[in-house]
Amino acid sequence: MGFRYLPMTDEDRKEMLEEIGVSSVDDLFADIPEKVRLKRKLNLKPAKSEHELVKELTRLAGQNQDLLSNVSFLGAGVYEHYIPSIVDHVISRSEFYTAYTPYQPEISQGELQAIFEFQTMICELTGMDVANSSMYDGGTALAEAALLSAGHTKRKKILVSEAVHPQYRDVLRTYCKGQRIEVVEIAAENGTTDIESLKAAADETVAAVIVQYPNFFGRIEELKAIEPVAHGVGALFVVSANPVALGILTPPGEFQADIVTGDAQPLGMPVSFGGPHCGFFAVRENLMRKIPGRLVGETTDEEGRRGFVLTLQAREQHIRREKATSNICSNQALNALAASVAMAALGKKGIREMAAANIQKAGYCKKRLKEKGFVIAMDGSSFNEFVVKLNRPVREVQKALLQKGIIAGYDLGRDYPRLENHLLVCVTEIRTKDEIDRFVEEMGVCHG
Repeated sequence: MGFRYLPMTDEDRKEMLEEIGVSSVDDLFADIPEKVRLKRKLNLKPAKSEHELVKELTRLAGQNQDLLSNVSFLGAGVYEHYIPSIVDHVISRSEFYTAYTPYQPEISQGELQAIFEFQTMICELTGMDVANSSMYDGGTALAEAALLSAGHTKRKKILVSEAVHPQYRDVLRTYCKGQRIEVVEIAAENGTTDIESLKAAADETVAAVIVQYPNFFGRIEELKAIEPVAHGVGALFVVSANPVALGILTPPGEFQADIVTGDAQPLGMPVSFGGPHCGFFAVRENLMRKIPGRLVGETTDEEGRRGFVLTLQAREQHIRREKATSNICSNQALNALAASVAMAALGKKGIREMAAANIQKAGYCKKRLKEKGFVIAMDGSSFNEFVVKLNRPVREVQKALLQKGIIAGYDLGRDYPRLENHLLVCVTEIRTKDEIDRFVEEMGVCHG
């Protein structure tokens, strides 16, 4: 048999057509004028058997450049980190793998506890009071933070640093357009948010000031200097943070951030050609009732035993649509679980050591490139990413290095025209000294 799944039979089709009172499938399209109907077959390949299809898809998949056959120095929002083997073991268990929404706490205690642990560890990393579980990814989490800020302050303007991830800013603009919220971008100077430009744009119409920590260029923003600008005009201070970096950087909560969002992908989730991810969203206690997504709370049953329930359910599935705080309909529970297991396996000391290794190895790579004569643009305090200025198009360098089994980095000219011929390089803790040295040598060859 060529197909695992049998389509409907002719008899099935006949019975359905009779039930709705038509004689043929063509009758279903009677209202469509003849002149706009397609008079030819669709331009699709002939159907294949299951075996032939698997063979064809395997051949196509083999053309992908993956991280098993290449050494990657590409970050730009999706990062290759160490993933403890226990992560895959736990999330592959059927009770977690197939679970979706724990609507019935009496039979969902395991998943509810896992989500509760995720919230708790995110709060510890960010220095915030309450975290949800969770959002689609870092971009949607940031956009939801903007909507919350606008609703809370009753204002219609968002200030966002241009050093925030370009794709996050695209999502932000999309979310805000429907709500008629103005998005104003603040220029970056030497790779970090220009404080003077921020001060000039900040006024009593601003709902939120948004920055990234570390930012898209890898630089560490001066949150201590940005916070008073935001709060000085009554706006909320929103920070999009890398959770691994928070293992060593001062958490945004200590800089009086009101909302901290981010993408949990660096914690226990593979690159996987760009997804799926898991966004996190943490707030001060005064914003707890406006937080989007789900919150799991701890309680006790009639016998005093510890238990968990969904609480403060403010999604459209639980309350009247017009009162809902968010229409996020998936909590990415499996990916949140992966992050929880990774954080638990690494522990506080392990995450700190991982973060420190990122800084040290990126610093070593930066130093070696300087020795080769490269110019490090926007040089300064950074985490695991930095910008290298090239003397030729980035695409040419990427192509040349890929032939050597190296994924070079991200072309900043795609999003910042003034940064043509600038390469964003990422070095995480899993890169070895030999790999870094080989990357630098091959870059030198390309650089001429």
